[in-house]
Amino acid sequence: MAEVVDRLLAQLSGAPSGPRNRWSPTRNGRGAQAASTVVGSARDDGDPPLRDLIGLWARVTLALLLGALMTQWPYSHQCGLPLLGYTGAVATVILAASWTGFASWRRRNGYAHVLSLMLAFWGVVLAAEQVLPRIGYAAEQATWQCDSGGLFR
Repeated sequence: MAEVVDRLLAQLSGAPSGPRNRWSPTRNGRGAQAASTVVGSARDDGDPPLRDLIGLWARVTLALLLGALMTQWPYSHQCGLPLLGYTGAVATVILAASWTGFASWRRRNGYAHVLSLMLAFWGVVLAAEQVLPRIGYAAEQATWQCDSGGLFR
């Protein structure tokens, strides 16, 4: 039955070209360890290449830099089109956090993944800071549209 299972696992799309021999913890009848054939998955190929790690950490660094620089937004974003631009930048922070989160998950890098989750939380905080006063949830009220002073007040 093990041969049938190994053959079926080898047919999966993510499986490498052939089975690999590994030592199993079970013992055969004579007391020596028996070699078992195990078909690994595409994720079980060892460490990723250095190029992938450098690319991952470059993405994480750029995304974190974007999230940190959002605290230094140089323009007024109280209402109108400037608020729309700021909200778009916040959405970019959340998108960058998602992008790095998926990349770090795929490369099994825990530190980068935790940083990506923290950046996503920071993006949600930035979004909530702008949305909650405008939907009546915060004590301080704000509006989406500018007064009669125009869009670029």
